[in-house]
Amino acid sequence: MAQSSLKVGVQKFGNFLSSMVLPNIGAFIAWGLITALFIADGLTPNEHIASLVDPMVTYLLPLLIGYTGGKLIYDQRGGVVGAIATMGVIVGSDIPMFLGAMIMGPFGGYVIKKFDDMIEGKIKAGFEMLVNNFSAGILGGLLAILSLLGVGPAVEGLTAVLVAGVNWMIGLGILPLTSILIEPAKVLFLNNAINHGILSPIALEQVKQQGHSVLFLLEANPGPGLGILLAYTFFGKGSAKRSAPGAALIQFVGGIHEIYFPYILMKPLLFISAILGGMSGVFTFVLLNGGLKGPSSPGSILAVLAVTPQSAGAYLANIAGIFIAAAVSFLVSAFILKTSKAEDGDIEGAAQRMQEMKGKKSSVAGTFSAQNGEFPKTENVERVIFACDAGMGSSAMGASILRKKFKEAGLGIKSVNMAISNLPSDAQIVITQEELTPRAKQKVPGAYHISVDNFLQSPEYDKLVQKLNSGDTTEDSIEAEEPSEGPSSGDVLVEKNVFLNQKFNSKEEAIRFAGRVLVDGGYVEESYIDAMIERDEMTSTYMGNDVAIPHGTEEAKKAVLKSGVTILQVPDGVDFNGEKVRLLFGIAGKDGTHIEILSGIAVTCSDMNNIEKMAAAKTEKEILDIIGSLNK
Repeated sequence: MAQSSLKVGVQKFGNFLSSMVLPNIGAFIAWGLITALFIADGLTPNEHIASLVDPMVTYLLPLLIGYTGGKLIYDQRGGVVGAIATMGVIVGSDIPMFLGAMIMGPFGGYVIKKFDDMIEGKIKAGFEMLVNNFSAGILGGLLAILSLLGVGPAVEGLTAVLVAGVNWMIGLGILPLTSILIEPAKVLFLNNAINHGILSPIALEQVKQQGHSVLFLLEANPGPGLGILLAYTFFGKGSAKRSAPGAALIQFVGGIHEIYFPYILMKPLLFISAILGGMSGVFTFVLLNGGLKGPSSPGSILAVLAVTPQSAGAYLANIAGIFIAAAVSFLVSAFILKTSKAEDGDIEGAAQRMQEMKGKKSSVAGTFSAQNGEFPKTENVERVIFACDAGMGSSAMGASILRKKFKEAGLGIKSVNMAISNLPSDAQIVITQEELTPRAKQKVPGAYHISVDNFLQSPEYDKLVQKLNSGDTTEDSIEAEEPSEGPSSGDVLVEKNVFLNQKFNSKEEAIRFAGRVLVDGGYVEESYIDAMIERDEMTSTYMGNDVAIPHGTEEAKKAVLKSGVTILQVPDGVDFNGEKVRLLFGIAGKDGTHIEILSGIAVTCSDMNNIEKMAAAKTEKEILDIIGSLNK
């Protein structure tokens, strides 16, 4: 258990580091291309254009990282203070301060967040802007001074030690041994902590001194993964063999290394292939003096060539290192696959395990998901299941919308909601949020699965009704599918739980506000608030139509004391992963007694005219009346 917790902690830390760097990769590539093309020994030397190189690596890139790190902690306000704090480490050192930016950016965001928490509710009306601006300026300035005098020199010293250590390893010829750590770490999603936390800052310092760095290729080399996938192409079996050629193209040209991880998880002996391939590649890079001028992200052969120094020797070294790594990995993998007596494992299951290890949605796991079942004969369809993680929020709203459409179409088919973990093996048609569809397919691979991204107005609903309406159905079961009797809106949805004209700096702040209302109202225990944050991180609670319904995880149901709903009106909107939310419905459901109210909310919010009315409402009663009119 302790090891698992440690791994999860390192994964989260690595993901956080990569979240600071990856959004700014375009800037790194721009700097790398300008460096490769226009410096004195570049492809087309130009002294005037080359004057961009030093300011970009010294100021622009660290400031972008510092701002992004602060924004991750506390949105725009955190980003500004993080950037101010980062300026101190930039001025306080003579090297590109990427590591310092990764420290001071998030720290600046954390400091201003804690300050705002401390003074919340204590500022007199009319003084908010004054306090906000001066607090950010004063705290940012103090952090910049601290960075200048202390953090910058300390990080510079640490970087010098690390660079010396890497040069020592290169001198002894033992740098290839790093693959023993890096290659398994990639598959276990621990690589970001190593790559973005240690290797990239050292590599950029080496670029400044030597013009290129081999460290950029330690993790980005696509060769080991290519070799494994080619071995499966020729010597694999079943679905793994069929899917390997396409996966190889995605991995090598697209640079999405994650796509070969399930193949290793299916046969763990292939970790040996990845390690030996990685070691041979690093050995070749060092022997031929290979390296890159900037980070290669994604780890595609095209991206690697784009940031390779403009010389025949550099291209030869990098290409040789990649293909030698692929050849070694292929030979070892072929031997393992040919001599293994066990049948190839379940590629779909391996992909799901990979996603679970990652701790968030995988961009490629769906590639391996079980194929969708056939659409059942209409006369045999008894019910359609709307599933979500906890089975009490988004799925309940979706099922309500669908139930109304079934009734209007005269279909006697049930529309129910439940948690994915409770999906029955004989499920016929299952609807899920697109991020959850792979999990639902794993649970009931024989069902017909439908993915939606907008729970309130998805065109998939009408398509489903049209398909079902092509057969013979009756209305016998419609009445049985109306929501079961529960408390009235007066018991669950009360005026004191409606809050108008709210403003939030981040979705986390909005969710915590909604959770606090539920706690203070005696609906849930304190732990439910963190469960609401966790639920939204797993899969966004944005429903479409400017609406979000934050609620707890399935495990948090035990923290619900009684059903309750709070409504937050946010006229200016709050960002939910790029989507503007103007209405939040914080939900706590006990034994399904909230479903009746949730059904009314779903039907109401499926019409954008109602959304506009509620977003512009001047009184709490106006909002309740709009919802209540559809509950009657």
